[in-house]
Amino acid sequence: MLRRPALFLLFFSCLLQGQYTDQINSNRPGASIGAYAVGKGIVQFEGGYEFRKYKHQGYNFSTISGNIAFLSVRWGFLSERLELTYQGSYMFDKFTNKISSQEIISKRKGFLQNFMGIKYLIYDPFKQEEKVNVYSWKANNGFKLKQLIPAVSFTAGANFIFDSSHPYPFGDVYDIVYRPLFFQNLNIQTEREPFLSLRGVLATQSHFLGRWVFVTNFIYDRFLTDYTTQSYILTLTHTFHPLWSVYLENEGVFSERYKDQIFRTGIAYLFSDEIQIESSVGVNNSVLPSSFFVNLGVSYRLNFHKDFISAAEIQYKASVKEEKELKKTMKKNTKAERKRARKAKRI
Repeated sequence: MLRRPALFLLFFSCLLQGQYTDQINSNRPGASIGAYAVGKGIVQFEGGYEFRKYKHQGYNFSTISGNIAFLSVRWGFLSERLELTYQGSYMFDKFTNKISSQEIISKRKGFLQNFMGIKYLIYDPFKQEEKVNVYSWKANNGFKLKQLIPAVSFTAGANFIFDSSHPYPFGDVYDIVYRPLFFQNLNIQTEREPFLSLRGVLATQSHFLGRWVFVTNFIYDRFLTDYTTQSYILTLTHTFHPLWSVYLENEGVFSERYKDQIFRTGIAYLFSDEIQIESSVGVNNSVLPSSFFVNLGVSYRLNFHKDFISAAEIQYKASVKEEKELKKTMKKNTKAERKRARKAKRI
């Protein structure tokens, strides 16, 4: 829960030693991903349910009522900087076509996202531990300009479409009525999204004033298709209690088929060191289509993390132990020698 809720209070005591944290580090709530990996030996599941409502002014206010299941699986492996990630979302909806005089209702289902990739932490500004000023609380907790220097990571991977006739090609939920010319309602599919396309995400993450986290994502999606998408996500999170936090988020999406600005807000609760629960709501500012959604989610991790101990550290600990044993032996020998000396004087 480092990027979002309460773990941030432990930021300087945990994160400085690497990606691993004593409490869960979740990307939820919200749509952005943090710069940090979950930590070596961590397997984490982040899932949720969302109800979403669409209404499209350009298609005579045709509506979509959808239920979406989200699942993200994250595995930290090989190093604290690496993470293998899967992100998927699957929607069941009811589409009400109001273009003709008689409404046509269709029930559909399919993937909105099916992505697998690898995240690598390029730069960590907190790799070196800061010295604590034992005389000044303000010096340790006040704002410092260097806190604005963000951690930076890059996630690269591929989108997979297994169903060639799935109803949401290129993420367009109105594909069944979409026509670039005259918006003809022919009820036939448009261009199919290919089986594989590429996706890249540049993520930054800044921590400041002890309780604030600012995350940015810059995304280039569906590369190798005719409808590439560029988007950004800005997420500001505030921890107002050791177990509670809130967030605000803005997402901008730009493609040939769809342009939008989306706004989200929500709250998260740290149920335990391994479990986070959250809820959020969101709207957009477009009428082509307009959308509203409510989201509930939970994150859970399996902790198989083992602290890394370098060869130098092992050697140092062994030398310290050997030195203690030597001092103990010398002290014992000195005591025995003094005892023998006292006995010799009596004789």
